[in-house]
Amino acid sequence: MKKILGLVLSLTVIAAICAGVLAYVNKLTVEPIAKADKEKKERAVKAVMPIGVEHIEKADSCFVGKDASGNVLGYAVEGVDSGGYGGDIVLMVGFKADRKTVVGYKKIKANETPGFGAELDSQAFSSQFKDRVAQSLKVKKDGGEIEAMTSATITSRAVCKAIEDACKRLDKLK
Repeated sequence: MKKILGLVLSLTVIAAICAGVLAYVNKLTVEPIAKADKEKKERAVKAVMPIGVEHIEKADSCFVGKDASGNVLGYAVEGVDSGGYGGDIVLMVGFKADRKTVVGYKKIKANETPGFGAELDSQAFSSQFKDRVAQSLKVKKDGGEIEAMTSATITSRAVCKAIEDACKRLDKLK
């Protein structure tokens, strides 16, 4: 009985030390991770804005791109779809001033299969969305015009849905 109590006590002490170390490491890394995520999002916003945007303002849950005269040239909004092969796909989507035409997108978060769905950032795939109306995006297998990534139709559909989600979020902000 004493041997079992000694083992339980030893394991409890080891577990407590490990928990303390994990809590300390978490405390050290939470701010740098949040800062890196914020910078990634800011870079994505700038990358998806139309040409000519001089300054960007945050308005509610979207970003508004304006020229030097203050005219609205475009918007950037986050779009999400949970139907990705590896879970949620989160994109920053840029729209022209008409709020419907896609300028482009940048991946914020996606855990897709390396070599297949992870190619959603590739120029060959992402360029298909430029100047298309967000509400009508579908892959060719579903009767649309978007050529799905090879062996990654699920991810391709999720990208279309995430862009559509961004457009719906932008519509709600009118």
